[in-house]
Amino acid sequence: METKILLENGTNELEVLEFVVDGNSYGINVAKIREIIPYQPITPVPNAHPSVEGIFMPRDDMITAIDLRNCLQRGQSNPGGLFIITSFNKLDIAFHVDSVIGIHRVSWVDIIKPGATVTTAEDGISTGIIKIDGKLIIILDFEKIITDINPETGLKITEIDALGTREGTETPILIAEDSSLLRKLIVDSLKKAGYENIIKTENGEEAWEYITKCRDAGTLDRDVKLLITDIEMPLMDGHRLTKLVKSDETTKQIPVIIFSSLVNEEMKKKGEDLGADAQLSKPEIGNLVKVIDQLLSK
Repeated sequence: METKILLENGTNELEVLEFVVDGNSYGINVAKIREIIPYQPITPVPNAHPSVEGIFMPRDDMITAIDLRNCLQRGQSNPGGLFIITSFNKLDIAFHVDSVIGIHRVSWVDIIKPGATVTTAEDGISTGIIKIDGKLIIILDFEKIITDINPETGLKITEIDALGTREGTETPILIAEDSSLLRKLIVDSLKKAGYENIIKTENGEEAWEYITKCRDAGTLDRDVKLLITDIEMPLMDGHRLTKLVKSDETTKQIPVIIFSSLVNEEMKKKGEDLGADAQLSKPEIGNLVKVIDQLLSK
């Protein structure tokens, strides 16, 4: 099964693939999927993480297979079912699932953020919940699943140390990032790199409200010098935010950096069409600082 992103740019919509593991429905953003293939025999890897089933080669690429049932603390999967092969953070990973239901087109506004009071295994690795025909579908945080298995795939904080001692600056940088962990890591990294004035928001809508508040108060030039945005966020995604910023005569001068695990050639084209000034994949925190330096020196 090949997947194609049919969505127009900046519409604040996404396509979610619904799949089943151990009788429960889960979801993944179609933009993360490379293909879906039947289960194939795999080769176990010695001393691997319990959620790593092993490796296989569907074509010429060696792919690591992750047992989603194990990630969700529901035991081990049996041979059979399907592999959802994903591509994000410059990694190709296969996730073992029982079956696939279909694709739903939804708005980011309709995605419910998991409650802080919920303590299920799913909640710790969930980015949101959608309700389709009375059924709840939990959208899993595949980046966190992979980072929990191998922390080396996360943000390379050590790249900041390689930049050496830097002079501090109060240049205001606005960040839109829904993951509290990633938001903290990005802020800590930027502060370590000398950017001490960081305004944090949790989604595109919150960031746009801040920008328009500054615009209406006549303080935009002073209060927002650069915007860094994720793509996947509830209420308003990063592409919609970029479109709003770049299509408004009073805000389009703000440099926009899309910093997302979804950045690949296809998504870069979308970002370019919307007017993004730079686009980087999430692990590249050192490059992010260099790009910020370049855009703010113009």
